[in-house]
Amino acid sequence: MRDLNPSPLSIKPETSRALRMSGIVIGAVAVALVAIGLSMRAYSNKDLNEWTTAQAITTVAVVSPVKSDANRVLELPGRFEAFATAPIYARVPGYLKNWQVDIGAQVKAGQVLGEIETPDLDQQLLEARADMESVKANMALSKSTLKRMQSLLASKVISQQEYENRASDFEAKQAQFQSTKANYERLQVNKRFARITAPFNGVVTERNTDIGALINIGSSASPPLFIISDASKLRLYVNVPQNYSAVIKTGDEANIVVPEHAGKTFKATVAASSGAIDTGTSTARLQLTLDNTTGELLPGSYARVSFAVQSTAETLSIPASALIFNAAGLQVATVGKDNKVTLKSISITRDLGKSLEINGLLALDKVIDNPPDGISNGEAVSVKTAKEPG
Repeated sequence: MRDLNPSPLSIKPETSRALRMSGIVIGAVAVALVAIGLSMRAYSNKDLNEWTTAQAITTVAVVSPVKSDANRVLELPGRFEAFATAPIYARVPGYLKNWQVDIGAQVKAGQVLGEIETPDLDQQLLEARADMESVKANMALSKSTLKRMQSLLASKVISQQEYENRASDFEAKQAQFQSTKANYERLQVNKRFARITAPFNGVVTERNTDIGALINIGSSASPPLFIISDASKLRLYVNVPQNYSAVIKTGDEANIVVPEHAGKTFKATVAASSGAIDTGTSTARLQLTLDNTTGELLPGSYARVSFAVQSTAETLSIPASALIFNAAGLQVATVGKDNKVTLKSISITRDLGKSLEINGLLALDKVIDNPPDGISNGEAVSVKTAKEPG
């Protein structure tokens, strides 16, 4: 029979070498596959790390501060006040007998506004007059007695001492008479204040009393009986930002617009400046005056004041959305050439709504618009290229 399990010695050498080569090729392929897998995994990790790092950097949009035109119109709010206003208080106590004018009435200087009944003052006047007449009679008696004593002194019937005593008594009576007379005249002057009169030409803007009302001597604790205002000429007060305080001068004209006269412009002239900057608002107060003989403008009303000004310094504006308000105050975030953030403190010179005129930046600064919360100095950011409008 034929041997079905040949011995190794019976296998040809060529077959053995082929098997070895196959094993080597298979091993090399396996090693190559492992190397390729490891390489692909390394590249994948590198891409993942780069993507993660890129995602960790905030992308921001930047804007450049805009230079404002040097020749411009500066618009500011203002409020009218009457050129002269006088609250009228009572100078004597009593009861209101009558009033002659009501609110809105045009009055002349010295015109009677009302009258006060003064029963207490009338009684004091009677007493003061009686005291004065009594002292006057005593003074007359002392004077006649002194004349008689002069003749007695000449005939040496009385001594010099007696005469001098009588002369001193006459001088005392004279002084007493002058005192009682002055008191009587003072009460007479007070009695004239029972007629309440207007101090100047104007209009009655308030009446805070009525017939029979108890009247006390006026003070700031009680409302005035009447308020008179002279609105034929008005004062207009405007707070001007510090940047423009040296630009607007006395004598400059301004255009005035009020809501109740839409489409109509009034002219006012700068009459005076406070000459100081308010530390709370960084503004200087200006007083403008304008004629109001027609009565179109009302004291206390709001106005929009426009000045034609030429700024002496470069004014920059940024979007209001770039503003940061934190514990350090008002700031904006800027981006340098190294794409690092720098926070800069600024001050607002004028609020234009969507944009703000500011101090504290340079025209070349790149300002982050809509900065993310928590942005800090030195933080790395990625700048997004702004699309051109259109």
